[in-house]
Amino acid sequence: MANQQVDKGKTSVTGEAGEVSARWSRAPWNGRRGCVLAALAVVLAGVMAFHRWVPNAVGRVGSLLESFLPWAGVLVVVLFVAALVRRSAVALVAVLLPVGVWVHLFGGLLLPAAESSGRELVVVQHNVSDENRDPAATARTLIEAGADLVALEELVVPQLSVYEKALAADYPHHVVRGTVGLWSKYPLSGERLVDIKPPDIAEGWSRGVRAVVDSPYGDVAAYVAHLPSVRVGAGGLASERRDESAELLGRAIAAESVDTVILLGDLNGAVEDRGLAPLTSRLNVAERGFAFSFPASLPLARIDQVMARSATVDHIRTLPATGSDHLPVAARVALG
Repeated sequence: MANQQVDKGKTSVTGEAGEVSARWSRAPWNGRRGCVLAALAVVLAGVMAFHRWVPNAVGRVGSLLESFLPWAGVLVVVLFVAALVRRSAVALVAVLLPVGVWVHLFGGLLLPAAESSGRELVVVQHNVSDENRDPAATARTLIEAGADLVALEELVVPQLSVYEKALAADYPHHVVRGTVGLWSKYPLSGERLVDIKPPDIAEGWSRGVRAVVDSPYGDVAAYVAHLPSVRVGAGGLASERRDESAELLGRAIAAESVDTVILLGDLNGAVEDRGLAPLTSRLNVAERGFAFSFPASLPLARIDQVMARSATVDHIRTLPATGSDHLPVAARVALG
């Protein structure tokens, strides 16, 4: 008897669900319904398409928006689902606008990596964290990527000696200035400090280095940089020092006499962020791959960058997590 009652209950629930589904499928598509959703879709498309018009004067809202701009795609999906639920034809048509804008901005990053050109360098960029408790394991992860160049930031004593020892066999050439360093399979020359210190930071702050790599394809000027951190608070995005440092680094690269340049670093900003315009206006950025690198526990943005001049960053990807709060990124750089 009890089983019969349970079966009847299941049948009732199933029947109600089927009836609701049937009513939804029979509901007419309404051309007037969903005007609010359509308006939201148009606004979202406009914000994505004209993000450079969002003012940066107060709280650097524009830079904050641009830091997470790829995630606007999630809002597009939400609007699409809402339009389906509402069975609104006008909303569905309107959603095509932000879809088109997002694909234009980021669709190329979803494409598979191009075939190797042969004339390329594989590079790895990693902020190893000054609180990394296992630098030896971190070094092993980086070595497994098989890169030609490895750039590291937040190198501190005594971790530095661990990295130097662990990487020596695979990367016999290296240079360190301050808390940044470059390891290379090929000989280095012309090593020097790159001064990217904002005026209001105390002396002793050293986060830029440059060296010329004698690669099999010719000389390459490699820059490693760690721009100042940014903070998000009630007043918005605090990125003034980062922006000043990016300007100094951009000037140094503009003055570089070696034609081919590769920049590797924790730039504390996404390539869409206008604060990095002194660099992105002079250098090519990755054509394939999102490679969100920070924070390592839940990557939301790629602030670890590989850029190049007279070369193409074909593809960028993340490597397995290490003891850092950043994920390492690896990129293929095709040389001209």
